[in-house]
Amino acid sequence: MCGRFTLHSRDRIKLKGLASLDLPFEARYNIAPSQNVLTIGGFGTGLEGRLTTWGLIPSWSTDGKGFINARAETLEEKPSFSEPFRLRRCLIPADGFFEWKRTGREKRPFYFQLDDEMPFAFAGIWDTWGNRGNVVTSSAIITTAANELVGELHNRMPAILLPELQDAWLDSQANRFELFCMLKPVPSSRMKMYPVSSAVNHPENNSSELVERVDYELGTTPSLF
Repeated sequence: MCGRFTLHSRDRIKLKGLASLDLPFEARYNIAPSQNVLTIGGFGTGLEGRLTTWGLIPSWSTDGKGFINARAETLEEKPSFSEPFRLRRCLIPADGFFEWKRTGREKRPFYFQLDDEMPFAFAGIWDTWGNRGNVVTSSAIITTAANELVGELHNRMPAILLPELQDAWLDSQANRFELFCMLKPVPSSRMKMYPVSSAVNHPENNSSELVERVDYELGTTPSLF
């Protein structure tokens, strides 16, 4: 799954649609569900960047419940995701994400990046929901089976779109076979991970220290000194 991620290196982001983006940018090191996330898609006026709520609310929802992740394998089967998958695909820029390893009572966070540390995009879907005049545009990150590296901690990972796939993902003429081929896990050889501070466990924390390496390895007890 994907429950936290970062976006803090705008100067190096080369994603389609960001050149004309007229939104204030803040370095974010601990993006959490229900927060606003930068999203690139066709929102009715051509391709553009918008802030959407992380947690997709289907347009027909009666309770306003959101889903932060959508499994690639069931996109066409779930009513919450099937129409957005066909008609409202998007890119969600990121430069890393977190996953946790449980050791006894403790859950230790690890940070995942591409091996060159460059920004990328999650494959996403979006929808618009309204209730009594309150309109919410929301999004979800698509997940796929974990590669070997992420699989050390979890059996799922976000579907990462490298630059060569991003235009195709947004193409309204793309066929289902092409789309599902894009949702395979990025090879472990293209990624790296390292342990980070447990301060990331608290969504209110947001600083560059959250992505700094700490003295901890899988299968060991964290150093107290």
